[in-house]
Amino acid sequence: MREIIAIANQKGGVGKTTTAVNLAASLAKEGKNVLLIDADPQANATTSLGFSRNDYEFNIFHVMIGTKKLSQIILKTDVENLFLAPSNIGLVGIEKEYYKNQTKRELMLKHAIDEIRGEYDYIIIDSPPALGPMTINALSAANSVIIPIQCEFFALEGLAQLLNTIRLIRKTVNPSLKIKGFLPTMFSRQNNLSKQVLADLTHHFNDKLFKDKESQGYIVIPRNVKLAESPSFGKPVIEYDKNSKGSVAYRTLAKIILEAAHG
Repeated sequence: MREIIAIANQKGGVGKTTTAVNLAASLAKEGKNVLLIDADPQANATTSLGFSRNDYEFNIFHVMIGTKKLSQIILKTDVENLFLAPSNIGLVGIEKEYYKNQTKRELMLKHAIDEIRGEYDYIIIDSPPALGPMTINALSAANSVIIPIQCEFFALEGLAQLLNTIRLIRKTVNPSLKIKGFLPTMFSRQNNLSKQVLADLTHHFNDKLFKDKESQGYIVIPRNVKLAESPSFGKPVIEYDKNSKGSVAYRTLAKIILEAAHG
């Protein structure tokens, strides 16, 4: 099954980019052809894979305004089977273009993806920390959405707004959009607050948490030094330290997603 997965949460600092990069790399390591679309003007997913703004001329902004096709901006990464549609700070200008375009503006990214959809097993979209044009486009293009939830104070604040946005997109432009799951991030077993946030999530969204069949536990992304260090080396954690707890967590998540896809 070919699938487009958006990583979304309008809160910043919850692990969206970390999840997008490392899930994409983990799926690629499982032999799947994967495209990571960096839809965030901060371009952190792009730099996390070792690219700087001087390494490419065109980015997702040019695709969104129609001057380039998606296939014309895609970069090969150092991870086998993993490709990147890069971003750039210029993407902040999409808001102006978005409100100028009155027809199908929520579907600009979807229409761009249609050109290359058949070439990839998975397309992962890293969305920005806002419910603006790029997040709306990511959700409108996706089959499903993973929502990272930081295991810290105010973790669930603002979640209702995101869930309402998802419901609205289902009603209007993307009725097949599903919540693939909530993903607790920055989890510390020594921290009572982390445990409380996980307890709250299991109470409200138990059927939407990722579960590991082997351990019978929930998939949580731990606070992990290697996970935090790897972007500064331009590598996903699976390439930086494949045995770290962060790497193991994302590889397990990728395997659960693959198992679900195969029924």
